Amino acid sequence: MAPKEPGIKETRILLRHAGVPDLHKLATYESYGGYATQKRAYTELEIDWMVDQLEESGLRGRGGAGFPMGKKVSFLPHGDEAKYLCCNADESEPGAFKDRELMQRNPHQLIEGIAIASLAGDIGHAFIFIRGEYDKQGDILDEAVAEAYAAGYLGKNILGSGHDLELVVHRGAGAYICGEETALLDALEGKRGNPRLKPPFPAVQGLYGGPTLINNVETLSNVPHVIANGADWFKSFGTEQSPGTKVVSISGCVKRPGNYEVELGVKLRDLIFGLAGGPLDGHEIKAFYPGGSSSPVLEPKDLDLPYSFESMAEAGSMLGSGSIIVADDSVSIPHLALRTARFYHHESCGKCTPCREGTNWTVKMLERVVRGEATPMDLDIISSVQKNIIGHCLCVLGDSMAMPVSAMVNKFRKEFEEVIAAAAVSEFPTLVGRPIPVGTQEAAGH
Repeated sequence: MAPKEPGIKETRILLRHAGVPDLHKLATYESYGGYATQKRAYTELEIDWMVDQLEESGLRGRGGAGFPMGKKVSFLPHGDEAKYLCCNADESEPGAFKDRELMQRNPHQLIEGIAIASLAGDIGHAFIFIRGEYDKQGDILDEAVAEAYAAGYLGKNILGSGHDLELVVHRGAGAYICGEETALLDALEGKRGNPRLKPPFPAVQGLYGGPTLINNVETLSNVPHVIANGADWFKSFGTEQSPGTKVVSISGCVKRPGNYEVELGVKLRDLIFGLAGGPLDGHEIKAFYPGGSSSPVLEPKDLDLPYSFESMAEAGSMLGSGSIIVADDSVSIPHLALRTARFYHHESCGKCTPCREGTNWTVKMLERVVRGEATPMDLDIISSVQKNIIGHCLCVLGDSMAMPVSAMVNKFRKEFEEVIAAAAVSEFPTLVGRPIPVGTQEAAGH
């Protein structure tokens, strides 16, 4: 565990017992009160009350979009038709590694959340779609699901309630696009992971054509706590529009990268300097992604903003996956923009033209910038093209490249011009630059 600065504290709910040995095992989880809420939900509580609590809590999706989880449950139609729950554990956003820690340290918390949410939505089939590279976490989930079946928390007639739930852990094949909810559905159905046109939305027509609830690991892990303690308790943390806590992954140019659970609304400065230790000695922060590599970068002047959905939106960025990536003054912003664009170009499914062609064109233009072949006018064209990408793609992958690239060009235009001029006179132009550890996956423990 990394040391903390005096006066800076986490508010641990999901990670409260994360350091307990063998927490991933059923007996240990139960010894800390695990599955007690599911027992109450399946034997005592009314389903309508649980749906109301989830909706009134204001629990927003922790995967990126921030849509209220309770509303998703309420959108599911009533009736005897087959309904499905999909847990999005395809955590592939550069800079994000919070779900990995939640699954690795406390898988039963997630399973309990899935079981309660499935009861609230009258859902009989659930899937955990886990990133293929998370091999260890997948094995841990498989073992935890088997334990839950053996103990009667999953399967037929759970706890004598008459409710059945089948839960399957499905491993992805390494495609970032499958983190998009409808591409995830296609992949589960055995198809190529391509986004679907919406509407219809998954709550109406999702997996196998049935109504489907899709939420990510952190969101579903919150469900047992909301049902156990009530909506008012959950709203006592965070802000009015962003209630609860958030597990924040901090990586890049900081002394203590890792996952930190804090109340939403804490200042960015407290997160980056207080918990993560700030930049390395002798360096200063130049820019940072506040919500993963798809979020428009912010500048040091924004460090005193509260970290919440509404505040990040007002600042022209977004909280996204809750993954802060810090770049200090040793990092070349033009090269960082190129690395960002290359990632999204590589991961584009190619189904729609603005994303397929826009990401490819942007990479080529940024390569011209770092080679010194571009002109200041080209920077205007790059910005213009990003505007034409945003909002015109089948899913948000194209936007995920266009928003941060556009922000970097607009906020650091002088540096782009300096790189063009320097590269133009250099005998050995480079396409690499000083690398930043974007999305350092080994930084999950702290």
